[in-house]
Amino acid sequence: MTRYRGLTRWLAETKPTEVILTFEEIEQEIGFLLPKSAQLPQFWENPSNRMHISGVKRAVREAGFQSFLLEGQGKVRFIRY
Repeated sequence: MTRYRGLTRWLAETKPTEVILTFEEIEQEIGFLLPKSAQLPQFWENPSNRMHISGVKRAVREAGFQSFLLEGQGKVRFIRY
């Protein structure tokens, strides 16, 4: 499991099929500050090639979600697939 396992765990246990979390809420679940690159859409993109994902992308996928940055809002939308 990745260093983002707290996010994987939280998403896997959530009931809604869609949830929006602030960066602060995500940081609370993972136990450390997100990097500055988390403000970029690429950080949260949902690559189709499962062999080349790591970090937060893997954590989100393992929980059964896709992630979408809400640019300029400091929030991320997670949608269960």
